[in-house]
Amino acid sequence: MAERRIGVAIDFSECSRKALRWASDNVVRPGDHLVLITVRPEGNYEEGEMQLWETTGSPYIPLHEISDPAVMKRYGVKPDAETLDIINTAVAQKEVEVLLKIYWGDAREKLCEAIDKIPLTCIIIGNRGLGKIKRAIMGSVSNHVVNNGSCPVTVVKSSDHE
Repeated sequence: MAERRIGVAIDFSECSRKALRWASDNVVRPGDHLVLITVRPEGNYEEGEMQLWETTGSPYIPLHEISDPAVMKRYGVKPDAETLDIINTAVAQKEVEVLLKIYWGDAREKLCEAIDKIPLTCIIIGNRGLGKIKRAIMGSVSNHVVNNGSCPVTVVKSSDHE
């Protein structure tokens, strides 16, 4: 059986935790690679090495480093305890390999890029449930990936009232 790479867009918010939990419960199966993708804003690099990864994204970061605050600080990422708990539960229950990949720039563009470069079998994205006006101004990341991504995209709604 071919190796599956299940992508989950994660920004350590409640809606991305919901998407991660949904992916773990409904999509991920033993032997899969669970690739967490986070996109940071461009600029303000404290360390020179990040400029090297600006176009390609970070190297793949294994689970033991995702759990290490010192390593994550170098990338400007701060995983919360709840997200780490969801990841560790998925690893224990499903025997999956978890990797984190960090990109810098526009989340819409970088998530579509990640689909092709990694390459992903599918991607799961949380939906922040922005109102119609905010979505019109900011543009919906999930909507962009649904329309431009080259793999199946699942959007996990964060709220029922919209």
